[in-house]
Amino acid sequence: MWLFTSKGFVSIVADKDDSTHGRLLVRSRDKSHIKELFPEAEVFSKQPSDYQWRAWVYRLDVERAVAKYIDKLNYTNFKNSISDDKYHDACIDVWGTMYHNYCL
Repeated sequence: MWLFTSKGFVSIVADKDDSTHGRLLVRSRDKSHIKELFPEAEVFSKQPSDYQWRAWVYRLDVERAVAKYIDKLNYTNFKNSISDDKYHDACIDVWGTMYHNYCL
């Protein structure tokens, strides 16, 4: 799952070695994007990798963090809610790609 919030982008995938599905692997290209959603997570680096920063997070903690973000959501325009210029530009690129591939 790709998750874009006002503060960052993370990729969340299942733990291929955990048959109980108790934890998820949260990955990002920016360490602060993981820490923003999961401040208690132990973030580690894996290089070389397309997502250098990673953290194991229990599935229930992911659910709670996403629910907390949704509970506090108060913007009416996602793109305008992003204060980091570099991240904003990246989100605009994603928005443009989706618009051109699905709306035109």
